[in-house]
Amino acid sequence: MPVGGRHGLVASETPFHPLDHTWPDQPADRGAIGGLPVLDCVTGARAADGEILLGGDIPVRRGADGWDWLVVHVTGDPLAVGAEVELEVDAGHRAALSAGHTACHLAALALNAALAGRWRKEARLDALGHPDFDQSAITSSRITPHASADEYRLGKSLRKKGFTAEGLDVAEVGREVNERLQAWVTAGAPVRIDVPGPELTARRTWHCALPEGEASIPCGGTHVRDAAELGGVTVELILDGQSLSMRTTVTP
Repeated sequence: MPVGGRHGLVASETPFHPLDHTWPDQPADRGAIGGLPVLDCVTGARAADGEILLGGDIPVRRGADGWDWLVVHVTGDPLAVGAEVELEVDAGHRAALSAGHTACHLAALALNAALAGRWRKEARLDALGHPDFDQSAITSSRITPHASADEYRLGKSLRKKGFTAEGLDVAEVGREVNERLQAWVTAGAPVRIDVPGPELTARRTWHCALPEGEASIPCGGTHVRDAAELGGVTVELILDGQSLSMRTTVTP
């Protein structure tokens, strides 16, 4: 299948993690298929008439009836249809992204705890029982090797939900977040992914057995096996008007 002058290859099975077109937080895996470098790896959807659409061109919700959901490996050259091939993921790159993604979830939970006293109304709670600031205010999340960047909006809609940002001391909040992250990493909290089925649309859930209790977050990304693998995790919070940015860094 042509993809902008390149070729999109679909295998019957694949270990590759594609970029999710609905929430593109974790980048695609690198590696090779049949000896060809994989230049990109994207989500595809095949309609009833056989047409395959990619990424932002997909017109339906993920998992919509009547559509087949595919991992499309983008290469510079084609392979013969029906060829038997080996698929190899760049393990070092995957591990770096997995570390960044696990740290991103831990940082979000620690931020929720640090901001829990700023809610004037009852709010949806996270898995540890704190008001879920992360899911209430997040506008984007991007995973990079051993790091992540999350953006939050502190505007009118969040104030209506009961959150107050007045007098927010990001340095103090950051210290509290980092102290909690250090404790979690030191505890070596085990991490696992609940995968209910092999299909691309299966609703996967990230779990981490933290000292405070079992944390869980819906997530289709990849992760480390326990928090101790991260070595060290620190965040920096930046307040700019009605926006709050969190930069998370892993130091293996």
